[in-house]
Amino acid sequence: MKIAILTLPLYTNYGGILQCYALQTVLQKMGHTVNVLAKPKYGRLYYIMYPLTVCKKLFKRYILGQKVNILMAPYEVVIQNLDRFIKCYIHLYRCKNWDLKLVNKFDAVVVGSDQVWRPMYFQPIERAFLSFLEGAKIKRIAYAASFGVDYCEYTEEQLKNCSFLLRKFDAVSVRELSGVNICRNYLGVEAVQMLDPALLLSADDYRNLINKKPEEPLKGNMLIYILDKTPEKVSLVEKILEDKGLTPMWLDSPDEYNSGIPLENQIKMSVEQWLHSFDNADFIFTDSFHGCAFSIIFKKQFIVWGNEHRGIERVESLLTLLSVQERLIRSMDDYENKKIMLYKQIDYNKVDVKLDLERKRSLDFLSSNLGA
Repeated sequence: MKIAILTLPLYTNYGGILQCYALQTVLQKMGHTVNVLAKPKYGRLYYIMYPLTVCKKLFKRYILGQKVNILMAPYEVVIQNLDRFIKCYIHLYRCKNWDLKLVNKFDAVVVGSDQVWRPMYFQPIERAFLSFLEGAKIKRIAYAASFGVDYCEYTEEQLKNCSFLLRKFDAVSVRELSGVNICRNYLGVEAVQMLDPALLLSADDYRNLINKKPEEPLKGNMLIYILDKTPEKVSLVEKILEDKGLTPMWLDSPDEYNSGIPLENQIKMSVEQWLHSFDNADFIFTDSFHGCAFSIIFKKQFIVWGNEHRGIERVESLLTLLSVQERLIRSMDDYENKKIMLYKQIDYNKVDVKLDLERKRSLDFLSSNLGA
């Protein structure tokens, strides 16, 4: 079967890239041909202006003596390692207009995962429910699609439209338990909870990626992966380092988004090195859902700070599903009150029993609904 995946655009989010890679990989292992829907990287104007831009950079570099990259824009320099991974491993199908012509290319569309059903991340939201395929005879599957939060953010018009579109799906699964309730209570469709695709692959699956592009791991034994830095989170990191006698390993430099530093110092690490850092850590502190997921995949001791801005429900739902909800904190006081519990070793033998069961359920959902 030829399958198209519709997910959030693959930019600079490691978790977003890897959940897409994982879903693609799982479907390929089932024997399907898989592509990920994407828009053209550049518009027509880019190709008209590109020669002029290159000429200007040549002037700056060889006449003015400025250190500039001639062929790549600054943003492309920063994301070059992530872009390389996407080009190497993600089978993109670029198409300017997603419309009924896709029916001639694919037998099914799988929507998911990540926060693909959150209006602030996907506009217009109806397209995430395949509005561009209305009337087409094509299989529609939602796999672990996420609303991101535990309440409905949709307007009345969006609810009306998305409810109509979702009823045309052959099977609907969501990532969080709250998503089951939103589908039932607001969209009038029954859904089931399934694992984020990243959790469908094992640690060894990801180690195979690491081994294909071996790099030196970052120095340190406590991995810190914070998407939204705040003084309180940084203070807590310092407190944990002191309490446990660990050395820090920051995945993102504090100066990463500072335009005043040299461009080469802003280059994001490769996906493989990001994975290697999780595999190499003794302890992990994160405020990221996928930071939490990969801590579990690599069987690490960890603490996750509930990130209200990005949606805390998705973290709560995953931790509850695997019975490690005590790893979630929301403040420094929360940390102090739960410190003894937080430093108790996670019994991954028990976690793996639950995770294996959920993996089987998730894989069965995909295979049975896609006819594999």
